[in-house]
Amino acid sequence: MQDPTDSGDLGFTYRVRKNGDVEILHRGRLASTLRGHDAEDFKQEAGDERGSGAQQLMARVTGNYKHGNERQAAAHPRNRR
Repeated sequence: MQDPTDSGDLGFTYRVRKNGDVEILHRGRLASTLRGHDAEDFKQEAGDERGSGAQQLMARVTGNYKHGNERQAAAHPRNRR
């Protein structure tokens, strides 16, 4: 079985509402709503991106992105296997 993180799928999707707002969902739950210029910019960038690039874009927009401590956290005793 393949790990979902290997394929670049971070669990993000988005939908555009009738009024132009963009709702970004993470694993089916609302993570962020973009309105106005932010929504237009996102739609333009998301249209250019495919696959993992779009996933990374949605992660950055919602703030759920690399925090810089991933390497240290992997070495923590509670995370060792």
